Amino acid sequence: MKLFHISDLHIGKQLNLYDLSEVQRDVFAQFAAAAERERPDAIVIAGDIYDRSAPSGEAFALFDAFLNRLGNLKPMIPVLIISGNHDSNLRLNFASSFLEKHQIYISSAPPKTEEEHLKKIVLRDEYGEVNFYMLPFVKPADAKNLLGADAEIRTYDEAFSAILAREEIDFAQRNVLIAHQFFVSGGAEPKRRESELRYLSVGGIDSVDICHIKGFDYAALGHIHTAQQIGMPHIRYSGTPLKYSVSEASDTKAITVVTVGKKGAEPEISFLPLVMKPDVRKLRGTLAEVADMAAECAQDYVSITLTDEETLFRPKERLREYYGRILDIRIENTRTAALLKSEAAEPENEEPLALFCEFYREMNGQPVSDAELAVMTDVIETVGGRLR
Repeated sequence: MKLFHISDLHIGKQLNLYDLSEVQRDVFAQFAAAAERERPDAIVIAGDIYDRSAPSGEAFALFDAFLNRLGNLKPMIPVLIISGNHDSNLRLNFASSFLEKHQIYISSAPPKTEEEHLKKIVLRDEYGEVNFYMLPFVKPADAKNLLGADAEIRTYDEAFSAILAREEIDFAQRNVLIAHQFFVSGGAEPKRRESELRYLSVGGIDSVDICHIKGFDYAALGHIHTAQQIGMPHIRYSGTPLKYSVSEASDTKAITVVTVGKKGAEPEISFLPLVMKPDVRKLRGTLAEVADMAAECAQDYVSITLTDEETLFRPKERLREYYGRILDIRIENTRTAALLKSEAAEPENEEPLALFCEFYREMNGQPVSDAELAVMTDVIETVGGRLR
């Protein structure tokens, strides 16, 4: 059975205030075209459909268009979708019963009552049945509400394992898990990027160990933005279909293609690249060198590091003549290196004006002028007065 596995669409997300809706639309079109060409037996989308719990109308329309294109493929391909930590359970679940008529299955929340269980979709191939267990993002409160206030559920790991244990899964059969959590393998954590770090807790309190899911024939995971296995080859994050931070500039985004064979055989894993246009790039060099690079990437989202030793006058304004989507510009030269090296030695309680004067001297190679000193003194006194 061949599966397409993706996750973390983050529809509605911006990149340094740049709107990505058209880029997302193009990547989703690539995905749908690949599905039409390759004819997978199922499509799995493992959470974080939207970037916010209250998506914009444009975000709803973009996802609706994506589902319409997938739903119109003939013969129909089952699409299995779970919610992630960014998604609103109620909003994602809207019209789910209607969508099931088109083989689009949505599980937006973990079980809430004793009678409820995980949504289970059963598909068939030449080897028999494959059971898909759909487990949306789980918090400790979800498990306590389900199991009762007396249940000793303190961590995400305990919550996840308690909800999964209720299913009494027959691991003699072929089973696929779809989940959206921060999974770890013992003490080993997955590789993370800047675009996701602020959503993950410190100290591992939100982590779930893969020991709970080793028995599945494949675990289709969401939540981490870089495609990777975690602990075992059949436990995988698909990563995002787009680059959502500068730290992902060197990543190759792709559809994870999984072929689940007969029971006991390792699934076959391959990848179909997805091309982001405009792309995200890191550029480094002098201002003149970076300007010359525009011949290849003028329309891309660029993070620029300038290495000029001389003081530059309004470098961002000058580079805007060459690049239309500048994410950030930083200066790295011998002066900034010296400044970073000396920061640890600076007195912690030094006066703001003295710190400014030292910073100005390090950055410009000359002391602050009397006129500039007077302006800065006035600024510090004004701000200080407001704070008092």
